[in-house]
Amino acid sequence: MHGLQVVATEGPDSVEFNELPEPPVGSLIVDVRAAGVGFPDLLMARGEHQIRQPVPFTLGWEAAGVVSSAPEGSGFDAGDEVVTLSLGSFAQKVAAVPEATFRKPSGLTWEQAGAFPMNYLTALAGLQRRGRLREGETVLVHGAAGGTGTAAVQVAKALGARVFGVVSSDVKEAAAHAAGADEVFRSDGPWKDEVTEASGGGVDLVFDPVGGDRFTDSLRSLRSEGRVVVVGFTEGSIPEVKVNRLLMNNTEVSGCSWSVLATAPGGLGAAAEQLGRMADAGDITPVVDRSYPMGEGAEAFKAIDERRVTGKGVLLG
Repeated sequence: MHGLQVVATEGPDSVEFNELPEPPVGSLIVDVRAAGVGFPDLLMARGEHQIRQPVPFTLGWEAAGVVSSAPEGSGFDAGDEVVTLSLGSFAQKVAAVPEATFRKPSGLTWEQAGAFPMNYLTALAGLQRRGRLREGETVLVHGAAGGTGTAAVQVAKALGARVFGVVSSDVKEAAAHAAGADEVFRSDGPWKDEVTEASGGGVDLVFDPVGGDRFTDSLRSLRSEGRVVVVGFTEGSIPEVKVNRLLMNNTEVSGCSWSVLATAPGGLGAAAEQLGRMADAGDITPVVDRSYPMGEGAEAFKAIDERRVTGKGVLLG
């Protein structure tokens, strides 16, 4: 089989489509139909992610496909259509982690399913588990046209929130509106003041996968006892918080990754089922920017690096 390998941690130019060994016999093997490409993959290709592997290594965190071999006790059978969060997913086959593998929502195409697991589990973890979002509250989503951002917009709407988005261009503004944002503001404008006015004095929750210089204004855009959930730093710089700002407005700041759902009641499986119900009801639909043949995966990384992606790029197995 073949897949995308990082042969040197030098970014997109060091990603190659190479022959790989077959997955270990006896593992849960998924024939990959589609795999989502995200910012963490770009960081891994640069050696900048907190999870590091010796080169060469196979990229990819998430995929959708068909089970071709299932060990006894895995909970799956050959022929099952699934999505999985398993390292090494940018290949024609992946040895999937059973505990992080779930039934594919029936209403999603393969491309949508490939873009589904990481972004939507992250959105659910950040909004519901860490952000404690309640129906009727207001949410501000930074990077609202990206993969995680569009997922957060859709999940927040499905949970009954009013949603504001912040984006950087006309194209991304249209994408955030299409994802379901009620109002969208530009990051190069007075978005903090606009959000405060539109929300009637401040939002309840900020969902932030961007970080960078806008973080202080995120704190200022909150109502009293508002919350900020940090899920990433796609802007590149990691902001620092002057804790006196938290005291003045009784503000809460927390971090979040999708893995926190593993310790929630019912674990990842319960979260995946909840998202599956949202997908089946038509409340969430992953936004696919473009699909690439697996062998052209380096181009998908360049699109992320150049900030040309709305929604998520997908590799086809």
